[in-house]
Amino acid sequence: MVRVPDPAEKKTSAMTESSTVTEPDGETVTFRISGLAYLTLGATAIVIVILMGASFVWFSWTIVLLFLQAWWIHRLRTVVGPDGIRAVSTFRTTDLPWDDVKGLAFPKMKSVRAVRADGTTVRLPAVGFRDTPALHVASGGRIPDPYAAARDAELAAGD
Repeated sequence: MVRVPDPAEKKTSAMTESSTVTEPDGETVTFRISGLAYLTLGATAIVIVILMGASFVWFSWTIVLLFLQAWWIHRLRTVVGPDGIRAVSTFRTTDLPWDDVKGLAFPKMKSVRAVRADGTTVRLPAVGFRDTPALHVASGGRIPDPYAAARDAELAAGD
């Protein structure tokens, strides 16, 4: 499991940073929520203990929330490979072949969306704008790399 680095990448926050993992086949890239998100389980456990201290009988079921939260963090991912994009969300898995992907949308203050040929969108969990270089490589160039375009423009302006 290797992180695909990008020299132009700017770190924002450890909690919002996704982990990019190259699978052993070398062609598939998986984008997951950062492992640091599991630290939120501690805060959830503290809240559960406080609630159970108030009334064990009424709030003992809340321990299930801890396991649901861990499952959710583990489940959310986007897999990009030669066949297309697989978006795994909370209750749904959507497979998008490359022929059906028109492009990507980056709505303000929302998660990245894949735009289908018919105009509908599919949310791509754990993918951010900073992941576009890895998306470019994993998609075989089907998704453009805006960082490379900016570098090329700077080099052209410097000549």
